[in-house]
Amino acid sequence: MGENFIAAVFDGRGFYPQEAIALPVNTRVRLRIEILPNNAQATVSFLATARSLQLHSPPDLSANIDKYLYVQEIPYET
Repeated sequence: MGENFIAAVFDGRGFYPQEAIALPVNTRVRLRIEILPNNAQATVSFLATARSLQLHSPPDLSANIDKYLYVQEIPYET
Protein backbone atom coordinates (compact mmCIF):
# COMPACT_ATOMS: atom_id res chain seq x y z
CA MET A 1 0.00 0.00 0.00
CA GLY A 2 1.35 3.39 -0.98
CA GLU A 3 0.71 6.73 0.63
CA ASN A 4 -0.11 9.75 -1.51
CA PHE A 5 -1.04 13.27 -0.55
CA ILE A 6 -3.88 14.76 -2.51
CA ALA A 7 -5.24 18.28 -2.10
CA ALA A 8 -9.03 18.37 -2.05
CA VAL A 9 -11.85 20.81 -1.39
CA PHE A 10 -14.82 20.05 0.85
CA ASP A 11 -18.07 21.53 -0.46
CA GLY A 12 -20.23 20.70 2.55
CA ARG A 13 -21.16 17.24 1.28
CA GLY A 14 -18.02 15.61 -0.11
CA PHE A 15 -14.33 15.98 -0.83
CA TYR A 16 -13.28 16.78 -4.37
CA PRO A 17 -9.64 16.39 -5.46
CA GLN A 18 -7.99 19.40 -7.04
CA GLU A 19 -6.13 17.25 -9.55
CA ALA A 20 -6.73 13.99 -11.39
CA ILE A 21 -6.19 10.78 -9.41
CA ALA A 22 -5.08 7.55 -11.07
CA LEU A 23 -7.26 5.08 -9.15
CA PRO A 24 -9.75 2.55 -10.43
CA VAL A 25 -13.41 3.40 -9.84
CA ASN A 26 -14.77 2.29 -6.43
CA THR A 27 -11.30 1.93 -4.90
CA ARG A 28 -11.53 2.21 -1.12
CA VAL A 29 -9.20 4.78 0.44
CA ARG A 30 -8.56 6.15 3.92
CA LEU A 31 -8.68 9.91 4.34
CA ARG A 32 -6.73 11.80 6.95
CA ILE A 33 -7.92 15.40 7.22
CA GLU A 34 -5.41 18.23 7.56
CA ILE A 35 -6.94 21.68 7.32
CA LEU A 36 -4.72 23.89 5.18
CA PRO A 37 -4.48 27.68 5.42
CA ASN A 38 -6.83 29.53 3.13
CA ASN A 39 -4.81 30.77 0.16
CA ALA A 40 -7.80 32.41 -1.44
CA GLN A 41 -6.97 35.46 -3.46
CA ALA A 42 -8.91 38.62 -2.94
CA THR A 43 -11.91 38.54 -5.22
CA VAL A 44 -11.93 40.98 -8.10
CA SER A 45 -15.16 42.32 -9.49
CA PHE A 46 -16.13 41.66 -13.09
CA LEU A 47 -16.19 45.40 -13.74
CA ALA A 48 -12.60 45.79 -12.50
CA THR A 49 -11.52 42.92 -14.74
CA ALA A 50 -13.35 44.35 -17.76
CA ARG A 51 -11.80 47.78 -17.21
CA SER A 52 -8.33 46.29 -16.87
CA LEU A 53 -8.64 44.76 -20.36
CA GLN A 54 -8.88 48.27 -21.85
CA LEU A 55 -11.22 47.11 -24.61
CA HIS A 56 -12.60 49.64 -27.07
CA SER A 57 -16.01 49.33 -28.64
CA PRO A 58 -18.45 51.60 -30.40
CA PRO A 59 -20.69 53.62 -28.07
CA ASP A 60 -23.83 52.02 -29.56
CA LEU A 61 -22.63 48.42 -29.13
CA SER A 62 -25.39 47.37 -26.74
CA ALA A 63 -28.11 48.81 -28.98
CA ASN A 64 -26.70 47.27 -32.18
CA ILE A 65 -25.06 44.10 -30.90
CA ASP A 66 -26.72 41.90 -33.54
CA LYS A 67 -25.56 44.15 -36.33
CA TYR A 68 -21.98 44.03 -35.06
CA LEU A 69 -22.04 40.28 -34.43
CA TYR A 70 -23.44 39.44 -37.83
CA VAL A 71 -21.24 41.95 -39.69
CA GLN A 72 -23.79 44.32 -41.11
CA GLU A 73 -22.30 47.56 -42.28
CA ILE A 74 -22.29 50.11 -39.50
CA PRO A 75 -19.93 53.06 -39.68
CA TYR A 76 -17.64 53.16 -36.68
CA GLU A 77 -14.75 55.50 -36.07
CA THR A 78 -11.96 54.57 -33.65
